[in-house]
Amino acid sequence: ISMKELVTHFTISDIAVRKHVQSLVWDGFIKKRRKRQAVGRPYHLYSLTKKGHHTFPNQYEELPVQLLQGLEKLEGKETVDRLLQLRSNEEEKEIEQHLSTEHFDERIREVIKMQEEKGYMIDFHKNDRGDYEMRIFNCPIYNLASHYGQVCVNEEAKYQNLFPNCKVKLKSRLTKGAQYCSWIISQEEQYREKTGS
Repeated sequence: ISMKELVTHFTISDIAVRKHVQSLVWDGFIKKRRKRQAVGRPYHLYSLTKKGHHTFPNQYEELPVQLLQGLEKLEGKETVDRLLQLRSNEEEKEIEQHLSTEHFDERIREVIKMQEEKGYMIDFHKNDRGDYEMRIFNCPIYNLASHYGQVCVNEEAKYQNLFPNCKVKLKSRLTKGAQYCSWIISQEEQYREKTGS
C-alpha cells in the first residue's frame, strides 16, 4: 500500500502516520520499496515483513498437525510415520552435506550452528570425560513433536547417524514437561583415543 492510501484509514495526521510507519520499518515489521512512475516522482509502497505477519493470529503451529491428523485418518499411522521419517532423512542429508570435518569437537559445533539457524536455542558444554551435553531450550517444531513422538525418535536416529562413532542418548524432553531437551553425545573409547578428543 502507498502512504497516500494508508493515511485514509486513520484519523491522526499524515505526519503522525508517517512517524509510526517509519518506526515499524526500523523495527522490521514493515518493509518499503521504491516504485517508479512513467510520469512524476517515484513513491514508496509499504508491506508487512515476515516478522510483521507473525504479530497476527496464524495457523503456523496448528496446520501441520491438522494435516498429519487428516493423513492419518485417510492412510493410517504408518504413512504418517514414513512421512516424518522421510523429512528426518532429508534434514540429515542436508546437514551432512554442509559438514566440513570428521573431528568430533568441530563437528558438534557445526551441527549446533546449523540447528540454531533453524530456530533451536541450544546451550552445550563438554564434560571432563569429553562427552557433550546439548540442552535445547526452544524447539521450533514443539507442537508437532508434542502430537507425534516419532519426531523425537527420528531426531535421536539423526544425531546417531551424524555421529556414527558415538553413543547418543536423550535424557529429557520438552514434550514430556522438562525445562529443556537434554542430549548426551559420547565418543566410543577406541574412537576417543584415536582422535585425541
